[in-house]
Amino acid sequence: MLFEFENVSFSYLGKFPALNDINLRINAGEKIAFLGANGSGKSTLLSLAAGLVYPQKGIFRAFGRVINEDTLNGGEFRKYFRSKVGILFQNSDTQLFCPTVEEELYFGPKQLDLSYDKMKESIDKVAEVLNINKLLDRPIYRLSMGEKRRVAIASILVVEPEVLILDEPTAGLDPRTCAELIDLISLYHQQGKTVISTTQDLHILPDIADKVYILSEAKTIAACGNCEDILSDEALLDSHNLIHVHRHKHTHDWHRHPHRHINPGP
Repeated sequence: MLFEFENVSFSYLGKFPALNDINLRINAGEKIAFLGANGSGKSTLLSLAAGLVYPQKGIFRAFGRVINEDTLNGGEFRKYFRSKVGILFQNSDTQLFCPTVEEELYFGPKQLDLSYDKMKESIDKVAEVLNINKLLDRPIYRLSMGEKRRVAIASILVVEPEVLILDEPTAGLDPRTCAELIDLISLYHQQGKTVISTTQDLHILPDIADKVYILSEAKTIAACGNCEDILSDEALLDSHNLIHVHRHKHTHDWHRHPHRHINPGP
């Protein structure tokens, strides 16, 4: 078992509930996704898993240790945890803060006290895989959204984490960049790594997840199942605001139809 949430609740400023009594376990090597409408707590759950915030009620365990301010406030376990868990924020602009791409890629490894040779080897490898070799001298502000997303992912992968946490990884991306990112996620998982994502794009779900959790608007886990079963349960998706409804006019009558944008498969 990699992560365990036991009766975890969290609220912002003590009065804006974000998660309510969450119980779940995530095993090493899994590829899972969290679905839910806006405000259901998906991003907060990922922040907890990444050790960026801590439960206000309940217990969160990772790698066999209870995660709280004390366990991640310096020491060897903090360095271990930060080297094993990488998170991609939904908005890359909140993640990238160094002047150039190259400085951004060096920042993470430097915090882990890696040798220069090890850092350079890892950066060269990741830059080639993500096709950002020619961007290394580029200022961050001169990158496109897709380029920023690739650089943000590269800044995570250079420390070779065991767990990749992705918050809405394809949001705002063009189709080609989206496909490239999905291929990278698949490659990462094939190497035995754990991938945890959130998304509202049901059409990419079969590519990024085997197991799916649905978070309700009450900030609880409403359902869990394999990807195929979840996607085939139209009533479940509709009840949690995960299906678009379109209005169409046939002759003189208007009709409303649910629409999911699901890949039809081979």
